Amino acid sequence: MTVARWVAVQRNPVSGAGQDRAAIVELVLRLREHGLHPRLFANRERLRRRLDDPRWRERLVGIVAAGGDGTVGDVINRFPGFPLAILPLGNENLLAGYLGIPKAGRAVADMIAASHRQRLDVGVVGDRRFTLMASAGFDADVVHRTHAARTGHITRGRYVGPILRSLFRYRFHEMRIYIDDDPAPLRARTALIVNIPAYAIGLRLADSARGDDGVLDLRLFEHGSVFRMPWYFVRVLTRSHERLRDVRSARASRVRIESDEPIPVQIDGDPAGWTPVEIRILPGALEVFV
Repeated sequence: MTVARWVAVQRNPVSGAGQDRAAIVELVLRLREHGLHPRLFANRERLRRRLDDPRWRERLVGIVAAGGDGTVGDVINRFPGFPLAILPLGNENLLAGYLGIPKAGRAVADMIAASHRQRLDVGVVGDRRFTLMASAGFDADVVHRTHAARTGHITRGRYVGPILRSLFRYRFHEMRIYIDDDPAPLRARTALIVNIPAYAIGLRLADSARGDDGVLDLRLFEHGSVFRMPWYFVRVLTRSHERLRDVRSARASRVRIESDEPIPVQIDGDPAGWTPVEIRILPGALEVFV
């Protein structure tokens, strides 16, 4: 059997209505105009079985993540090594926004057909990959609480309760952060490990971060309390936190975080276990259509 050049479209099962459906239809029709064969998958295991066949794998042009950042994260973890395209259909489309990719099926199809690609670094925690950032401490505690209470699709409003509970209940244990081969640890109460400077509600956590420089940018908040965290938030909101004496900046290709008490960890808005944890960078590991 001869397999034509094709494009896999991994659709978020929640998507598929209204404007989301129109964007997917537009993508499919435009890919066909370019002589490519789109195939839609709502079932991730069905796509995996298709890619297990070398005839299909060799003729694959790329995989479209049609959804939000969660769909992107799922695709890069399930199918590493394949070129990625993003059709941003989620509440948060941070990676797509960073790359300037519009919510337009026609434009995404044109990028794929033109084979305009860019290589990005990928962060790794254990065997899980992330594109945006990881954190340990207060920010991660909010993520853990939000997902523990999850009953459906997570919207921004779902974070309000967990933020307040973390503010009054999280204990702000100190952590030790080891950078590359330096035996002397840095100390902090909240650690942000940034690959790409894109975060919810337009916050920029590390102005120096770039997605293709082969390093992670750290912002380490040395203090933590019910009073200090709102102040930190205001300074992050005004992009002045990096000038604070108790916010330390560093860069590394490998980070290990230890603590006397387990501290929550998150990657790209999903829970990622507890300390101790090692976080490293894979330079240029993701090829994305832009």
